[in-house]
Amino acid sequence: MSKASSQDFTFFVDRCLGKKLATVLKAQGLTVEIHDRHFDKNAKDVDWLPTVGQWGWVVLTKDERIAKRSLERLAVASAGVRMFVLVSQNLSGADTAAAFTEAISAMQQFLQTHPAPFIAKVYRDGSIASWKDHSALLAELNLPLE
Repeated sequence: MSKASSQDFTFFVDRCLGKKLATVLKAQGLTVEIHDRHFDKNAKDVDWLPTVGQWGWVVLTKDERIAKRSLERLAVASAGVRMFVLVSQNLSGADTAAAFTEAISAMQQFLQTHPAPFIAKVYRDGSIASWKDHSALLAELNLPLE
């Protein structure tokens, strides 16, 4: 089995990250969709997460509350969402874009080796760590592990 290329994933940029990140990631050759192109700007996370999961897109966000709130975690789990959360707060748009750009390779490797659903942390230096893995999220749904 060959490794997936960046074109095998569509990255969904959450509204909280802004459009600059989408522009930077597209310039890196990635397929990118932005929140406001598909959802109302005031759409709640629990409303758009199931759709993004159904479409198979990979969520990029800096909204750490998604992993901390049970309704959002349940939406991630039930929709099979793959999510990367930037946990370094108060970064400029340029620094946020740099962190995700630095993390592209690590995110692609993580996507290959971690089954959905998951929530992973992205740090300022581009490193990645699992936060809520497949097993933990499915356990919240009381579903058997695959």
